Amino acid sequence: MNDERGRRWRLALGIDDDALSPAEQKISAALTALYGGGDAEDGGTQKKRGGLGRSAPRVARWLGDIRSFFPAPVVRIVQQDALERLDLKAMLLEPEFLAAMEADVDLVADLIALRAVMPERAKAAARRVVATVVAQLMERLERRTAEALRGATDRSRRVRRPRPADIDWPRTIRANLQHYQPAHGSIVPERLVGFARARRRADLDEVVLCVDQSGSMAPSVVYASIFAAVMASLPVVATRLVCFDTAVVDLTGELADPVEVLFGIQLGGGTDINAAVAHCAARIERPARSHLVLISDLEEGGDADELVARLARLVAQGVNVIALLALSDGGRPAYNAELAARVAALGAPVFACTPDQFPDLMGCALRRGDIHAWAARQDIKTVRAP
Repeated sequence: MNDERGRRWRLALGIDDDALSPAEQKISAALTALYGGGDAEDGGTQKKRGGLGRSAPRVARWLGDIRSFFPAPVVRIVQQDALERLDLKAMLLEPEFLAAMEADVDLVADLIALRAVMPERAKAAARRVVATVVAQLMERLERRTAEALRGATDRSRRVRRPRPADIDWPRTIRANLQHYQPAHGSIVPERLVGFARARRRADLDEVVLCVDQSGSMAPSVVYASIFAAVMASLPVVATRLVCFDTAVVDLTGELADPVEVLFGIQLGGGTDINAAVAHCAARIERPARSHLVLISDLEEGGDADELVARLARLVAQGVNVIALLALSDGGRPAYNAELAARVAALGAPVFACTPDQFPDLMGCALRRGDIHAWAARQDIKTVRAP
């Protein structure tokens, strides 16, 4: 075994000897604190439990070391392992610990779940963490969502003197390619192409995001809330956000502040999808201009037969019903396959998608396009009817 492979095995097994450099010994110590080392009495086949202690400053230093040793994707994995293996959820109540954590969607979900038991001194730190993640997601998703929705709703309504916020940049660039200036590496936009100003609210398509806030759907809830806030800020659609477990909460009035929306969510509890869909159905005024996006793993704790019948009535009325089994960056979602197939049999598309795919999905929905065909082009596997 060469020296490089030997060092890698020593790091993996937690063996502490002089063959490791000082930097590698620090890495080994940081990993051993979480994963433990091999036990000599059993040949190293059993792993001891690590121990970061109960001091938040000590944990913060440990997280700082981990971030210096590994890239962000690995940091997130190690961080999640620490939460699970060392029962560090208590640490999320400490401002010092929150300041050291790698802020991401999963951490936001943990903070949302724990906010009711947070001491006051930790709540301000938790809001800062949530605000940081919200800002990152808005920067990543806002422009693409705006372009997809505006393009879908105003495709035939163009103006030549648009306001700056209404410029359709892809079309403007294509219309001015002949004015490319090689010396400056830029295009002179002599002709602007823009969207027409918003129609009256009575003429807008309605989009209802009906989101399962049970614990298993935590990342989907975070992303759905961000998208709802973005869509509510656009004058081209009327957006409603409804979250549910066994109770239903309508957060539409809070959409101007996505951080407040997230702190209005209560993750966990049971699931009554039928009650939530009934709430949404009662508020749909123009079925032919409405889109119901049900984001749930379809693990119904209420009346599944009544839920399917209710969705069937909405489809028959002309509502564009879409069932998303997950809206997250994760892999293949776990869901109720039987109920998913029954919903698919109604003609409603049933599948999971990533946040980066969601804007194009909504654009296709607002155009009343073939969502099954769109999903096939995206290499997304949809649930088939039985």
